[in-house]
Amino acid sequence: MMKLTTDTSSPRHGVITAVVCLALAAVVAAMASLNVALPDIARDTHATQTQLLWVIDAYSLAFAALLLPGGALGDRYGRRVALIAGLVIFGAGSAIAMTTSSATELIALRAVLGLGAALVMPATLSTITGTFPPAERARAVSIWAGVAGGAAVLGLLASGLLLAGFSWRSIFGLNVVLSALALAGTLRFVPESADPDAPRLDVGGAAIAVVALVALVFSVIEAPTYGWLAARTVAGLALAGVLLAAFVVWELRQDHPLLDPRVFRERTLTAGTTSILIQFFAFYGYTFIILQYLQLVRGATPLLAALEVLPLAAAMMPTSRLAPRLAARFGARWVVAGGLVLVAAGLAIVAQLGTDTSYGLLAAGLALLGIGMGAAMTPATTAITEALPPARQGVGSALNDLSREVGGAIGIAVIGSILTSTYSSHVDVAGLSSRVAAKVKGSFAVAAHLPAPIPDRAHTAFVTAMNIALLTAVGAALVGAVTVVVLLRTRHRTGDTPAPARLQPGAAVSR
Repeated sequence: MMKLTTDTSSPRHGVITAVVCLALAAVVAAMASLNVALPDIARDTHATQTQLLWVIDAYSLAFAALLLPGGALGDRYGRRVALIAGLVIFGAGSAIAMTTSSATELIALRAVLGLGAALVMPATLSTITGTFPPAERARAVSIWAGVAGGAAVLGLLASGLLLAGFSWRSIFGLNVVLSALALAGTLRFVPESADPDAPRLDVGGAAIAVVALVALVFSVIEAPTYGWLAARTVAGLALAGVLLAAFVVWELRQDHPLLDPRVFRERTLTAGTTSILIQFFAFYGYTFIILQYLQLVRGATPLLAALEVLPLAAAMMPTSRLAPRLAARFGARWVVAGGLVLVAAGLAIVAQLGTDTSYGLLAAGLALLGIGMGAAMTPATTAITEALPPARQGVGSALNDLSREVGGAIGIAVIGSILTSTYSSHVDVAGLSSRVAAKVKGSFAVAAHLPAPIPDRAHTAFVTAMNIALLTAVGAALVGAVTVVVLLRTRHRTGDTPAPARLQPGAAVSR
């Protein structure tokens, strides 16, 4: 039987919410915080544009690939235990990263941090949904969703402040501090909850899922280097597709699946996961681009660049708190779909930026993007968590988080790769030696610091590439909005979708 906390007092729940949201903020901020330091990292480590993409996406990839196993382990052995283990791994990996000077080592350590984050994030939401009474759960989830959305931008601001006086390694120092504070709070206040009768982890399903996601992201990120139609790229993408199909078949045949695919018969859950995946596909892909634009094209300092993206968080966080009331009045269908349309509109505005466009245009786009994400995020998160029984909140929470992190990992890979390949094909290298031309094509950060007229050529090519990449995100957001409207076109009562025939006590299932 699942063990739950017996303390139902609101003050106690407020402290628990604060602690788990601090842990959440630490791992979410790490998704984006290094973006503001990419120019400095490129100069110090001589990283190419593809390596910079891996520095950011190694974390996202490990995070996304291990979320479902992380949630399942938390359900079986205790969400508090998983939270503690994840914070220790995250903090220790960050401490080691402060000492590295190699792009390759940095990529590897970012993957280690992703492992820790994969244990932390599902444990934070499942602690709330698995131990809070219904009367307090919705409010706590709305706070969780606001922190999950806003922490990335606040992490950028904190990184900008640190870079004003210290090197990029100080960002990892902040990770150490946050993880230590969250660890202390977890040990003191967070109750244990687990399902001691949960079956063994579906190792086969977890392995297939991990390899499929790695094959997909690796192929997309490396495509600009080897060519989108190269045999290596096509084979990698085909392998990812085959493995994804194999994962579905494997899970359908298991008595105790890691994630039962039949859960997606519940349209509300499917709409929620689709919405979140698309939101973070666009958000993290956009973040990878915009910080380089602000610093290397517009000449902003890291702190100023971080401040200039704050309208997004300023619009997102209050909107996420208002979203439950909007959904109650107008219906989650229209609030989620409308939010995605606003996301598309905001990105379309940002895609009009040039090398010397006024900041007002960027601020307008950021505000719309923040309002859209805030409106769509909370109802989508609630739809996922409420579609699953209390005993499976660990895997259910991991499914919610998986949508975010898979969307982010693929968004960084796809949008970043489009940026890299378009920049490389558009930058003017006429008159340059083959060695210099290779540097210019390989790294925008390097080209931006070479003697004139190379930076001007690089700026023009980068802005062209940025606009094309962002329009890809616009298209994805609009497709997501249409999908949500179609999936939620009719109301579904509890029980409309039959439960899967074979349910593992540890599988994510619909009610």
